[in-house]
Formats: sequence, structure tokens, C-alpha cells
Amino acid sequence: MAEVRLFAVLRELADATSVQVEGDSVEQIVQALCDRYGERFTAIVRVSSTVVNGERASLEHRVVAGDEVAILPPVSGGAA
Repeated sequence: MAEVRLFAVLRELADATSVQVEGDSVEQIVQALCDRYGERFTAIVRVSSTVVNGERASLEHRVVAGDEVAILPPVSGGAA
């Protein structure tokens, strides 16, 4: 089981800063989260970046028990 850290709007939608999720790959973990948290979460997570143990990771990246997966939604900001 991996620990998944959530940030910004994903954190708000899940009402949690981190969750435990089963999966053998980042894709399986992301899909489990999408199933759990619904359409809006899915739309955002599908354009987000993923990081496993501090390193950028693709959806195909293998995950083992104890890994930390972070999902970073796209951000914009700054004021004119």
C-alpha cells in the first residue's frame, strides 16, 4: 500500500492531506483515487504531475509497499 500525498484542490476534494491506496503502478493508484473521489477529482488528477519518493514519475512507474506518491495539480498564479 502506498501513501499518497494530495495538494491544493485535490486535497480539498478528498478532504485529506494524504490517503493510503493499493496499486502496483501510479496509474492504478490514480484510477483508484478517481473511483473514490469522482469526476472533478478525475479531471484535475489527469492533468497533474506525479512524484514517487521525490522523483518525477510516469503513470507506468511501478509502486511498491511503502512508497510515497505525491500528486501535484497544475497551478497558475501571480497577480498583474
